Amino acid sequence: MHAPGGLLTTLEHLDAPTRALVVLAAAIAAGGATRLEAACRAAVEAGVPSLWVDELLLQSVLMVGWPRALIGADAWRQVSGRPAVSVEDGGDYRRHEEWAARGEEVCRVIYEQQYDRLRENVCALHPALERWMLVDGYGRTIGRPGLDLARRELCVVAQVAVQGAERQLHSHLKGAMRAGAAPAAVDATLEAVAPILGEREHELAVALWEQVRR
Repeated sequence: MHAPGGLLTTLEHLDAPTRALVVLAAAIAAGGATRLEAACRAAVEAGVPSLWVDELLLQSVLMVGWPRALIGADAWRQVSGRPAVSVEDGGDYRRHEEWAARGEEVCRVIYEQQYDRLRENVCALHPALERWMLVDGYGRTIGRPGLDLARRELCVVAQVAVQGAERQLHSHLKGAMRAGAAPAAVDATLEAVAPILGEREHELAVALWEQVRR
């Protein structure tokens, strides 16, 4: 299975920029001005590419909502002094059919044999949620070029771990590996974000990862 736009890559370990990126993802999800500013400064010092951060900010809308994403974007602009960068306009809704096809492809990479069941379950919650998940979620946003799918999924892992979202964390721990992140990279991600997690959330993340990696 190949994600569109060359999004799939093999990530054997966390380099310094990737580690700083996942910590920033967790900080955006957790909130707190001091924590967020420190994570932004660490990302600058680690040499995280501006495009990676901007793509993280965009996908954070999906994972933690507009308020956290906007607060994170403001902190990043203030600390880094960098302007927004983008490789794709996400506002041209004439591309919705292209986004739908891309979303289906990316979602299949992450969920593999659970893909059809996922769509059925989400559709049962509400048909609009199922379409938004594929078109706006995986197609328009997660499937964008600019950041490979392995790093995107590790950022998702960080953000859903902060929220203690058990089912989503279980799915995206698997999804990170399916997208190309080696177990060592997932290990390092959970270790990097551990100081940001609450005690319950940390215990949950460790337990779920032990299940998934067997």
